[in-house]
Amino acid sequence: MKVVLLERIGKLGQMGDVVNVKPGYARNFLLPRKKALRANKENLARFETQRVQLEATSLEKKTEAEAVFEKLSGQKFVILRQAGETGQLYGSVSTRDIADALSTGGFTAERNQVVLDHPIKTIGLHPVTITLHPEVFATVTINVARSAEEAERQAAGLSAKEDEDEITDEFEGETSDDEVLEEEVEITVEEATEA
Repeated sequence: MKVVLLERIGKLGQMGDVVNVKPGYARNFLLPRKKALRANKENLARFETQRVQLEATSLEKKTEAEAVFEKLSGQKFVILRQAGETGQLYGSVSTRDIADALSTGGFTAERNQVVLDHPIKTIGLHPVTITLHPEVFATVTINVARSAEEAERQAAGLSAKEDEDEITDEFEGETSDDEVLEEEVEITVEEATEA
């Protein structure tokens, strides 16, 4: 099905391009969301009369998106999830979870603006792309952790394993309570045999 695009659509074309798309994509996505019109003589003429207005609207939206990009780009958001000992999540972090985290952080984002190449199924820091406009993309960091303390450690660059190693290093030089008790018992036994 041939359609004329009313705005730039990634991997498809620029505003005003006449492209051939699958009928289902046109009927279910492009036409209902007013991103395209069927490519016939009346619609092409209608597009040409509205072209200046559509370009001005697109430029205004792009300017707004660039302002949001300045604030959003590089931000970090924490999502707490349950996970196993190996760091594998019980489930995954979806686009809806990321959109909710952005909303909690003071930014408005729909889940269709979140671009995930693959589902997030492990603990750690994950870069995620947010589509603010067809030409403006912001990258944020999603910090997936089991607890707020673990999220702080990950943000500081420490993994859970490194943190455990540091704790063991601290206690290696110290004598444990059991060793102190054993020494006291030996001293008391020696004193009792001398008397």
